[in-house]
Amino acid sequence: MSVRKRKWTTNKGEEREAWIVDYADQQGIRRLKTFKRKKDADAFASTTHVEVREGTHVADRATVTVKEAAENWIRSGEAAGLEKATLAQYRQHVDLHIMPFIGRTKLSQLSVPAVRHFQDRLREEGRSAAMVKRVTGSLGSILADAQDRGLVARNAVREMARRQPRGKQRQGERRRKARLQPGVDIPTPAEIAAIIHAVKGRWRPLLITAVYTGLRASELRGLRWSDVDLDEGRIHVRQRADRYHVIGMPKSDAGQRTIPIGPFVVNTLKEWKLACPKGDLDLVFPTGAGAVEWHPNIVKRGLIPPQIAAGITAPVPDGAGKPKVDEKSRPVVQAKYTGLHALRHFFASWCINRRQDGGRELPPKTVQHLMGHSSITMTMDTYGHLFPASDDGKALAEAETALLRAIYS
Repeated sequence: MSVRKRKWTTNKGEEREAWIVDYADQQGIRRLKTFKRKKDADAFASTTHVEVREGTHVADRATVTVKEAAENWIRSGEAAGLEKATLAQYRQHVDLHIMPFIGRTKLSQLSVPAVRHFQDRLREEGRSAAMVKRVTGSLGSILADAQDRGLVARNAVREMARRQPRGKQRQGERRRKARLQPGVDIPTPAEIAAIIHAVKGRWRPLLITAVYTGLRASELRGLRWSDVDLDEGRIHVRQRADRYHVIGMPKSDAGQRTIPIGPFVVNTLKEWKLACPKGDLDLVFPTGAGAVEWHPNIVKRGLIPPQIAAGITAPVPDGAGKPKVDEKSRPVVQAKYTGLHALRHFFASWCINRRQDGGRELPPKTVQHLMGHSSITMTMDTYGHLFPASDDGKALAEAETALLRAIYS
């Protein structure tokens, strides 16, 4: 491997020079790469020497563009049988966020600085911090897939992640993520009571079940009567329905769980079972034809109207961030909670703070199980601030007194 300077004169008589790295890859094929600066040529030569020796080097001509690698990655997902919703999200990341900026870039040109620049451009174009993080993760998966295919030697996204201490990275994520607030993100008990009182028809059993079980929207839409034990008061979560109405197992092992239900939910479901539309799918909350219900339909017709009827609303901001008003100067409002996840948040907070209702708050591991979280970290990161604060000073003082009594008695 050699680094040498090359000088030449253009057709216009202009003097030019460049630095050339002349080397043979692990297959013995001669390769040339040109640089404007000697230090860049030296850096490439040093890195390439190690890659060739380890058998991981991929020359520019042997690699592909980010666009081609992304298509390979998505095809791999299709072959692996990933859910349509997951593949649709990957396609969105590629088409809307990756392709416009680095689609034509060769994989071998994606260094850590290049990925940093890509992230900066995403932010400049108005992408949120959460979106930048998700898109960067997809780019890292694209590079990992390309590595497996021998199309690139390095995964700059993974290298970038290793440079940042994991503890500090997680602290930064927690600082940027606002805590869920009762009355803002989580309905209060009074609001839940008002919603249940106002909801009518076939939406009533669905919302009551959502409130007292914390099931995800996909789990509610895929729930079967065969998984509801009304005699024992239990719901077994064994399947879900995605946005395309495809029935499948929960995404993780933790999603398969059993949730106890009380008399109120049991009696509501017993009454609903008599009127529930029948279908081959045996669904608890189907459409009138017995098929999987659309999620937007549940929100638009089931969740929002009872909030409006109960006066649970929030002002709609105008372009300046002030409350929007109509032609009669009346404030324009909308339902305060516009997603079923708000009811899931309520269930978690209710389990954690049952002492307010004369009950006993559940320990974190139990809450994790009921919510179907894959790790206790996820539960505590989301709901840890809702757990009642313990008086550590008092507890330590009592322990100290007990120990002294044992020593001197």
